[in-house]
Amino acid sequence: MGYLGGFLVSLRQIGRKQRVTTQYPKEKAPKPARVHGRHVLNRYEDGMEKCIGCELCAGVCPAKCIYVRGADNEPDAPVSPGERYGYIYEINYLRCIHCDLCVEACPTEAITESKMFEFSFTNRADAIYTKAELVVDDEGLPQKLPWEDWRPGEDTQTSAWMRATSPSGAANFEGIVGWSGELGYGIRAPEAAQDVKDAITAKHDDHGHDDHGHDDHGHDDDSHDGGH
Repeated sequence: MGYLGGFLVSLRQIGRKQRVTTQYPKEKAPKPARVHGRHVLNRYEDGMEKCIGCELCAGVCPAKCIYVRGADNEPDAPVSPGERYGYIYEINYLRCIHCDLCVEACPTEAITESKMFEFSFTNRADAIYTKAELVVDDEGLPQKLPWEDWRPGEDTQTSAWMRATSPSGAANFEGIVGWSGELGYGIRAPEAAQDVKDAITAKHDDHGHDDHGHDDHGHDDDSHDGGH
């Protein structure tokens, strides 16, 4: 192209509307709702751990980055509501590809992914997260480690509320609460409609149905069509 050609490229940009660069890391750009970040192990609202040590997440992981070992609950001091709990739980983030298949496989909704994915490890050992680092604290909040860059809101919208492997979300899950309550958050809001217009229509339809699938008389939608 030559020197003159290079200057012409710059001159053509004069007067054009330019994109504004986000001043990262002081400011983060908004993240889509389906971003997969660092995992958390959740608790029920009563403080009991959701993980039952079934190892399904480790079995489905294509990167083989999850290591789980279950143990029997002590009758007098159970960790989880079931017979077993996750005694050992580790995730190697040097191998994790954040596919969210572990979230899909978990039968108790124990593992979800937050929106925080900025890691700055100083050694390889820090990249292997243990159960003590993954389980939420007594307030239900993720453990915030020194090498993580957490910002407000990155823990409030986890991947628990949607089906991770569906490119645009399964319509069957829209507007339906499909997950149990979590410590610190309670019942998370269900997945919204994929189109804003669909959401508005759902609130103001001609049949008097509300957002929870009930009509003005408190009947479920299924009662009008035989449950189909």
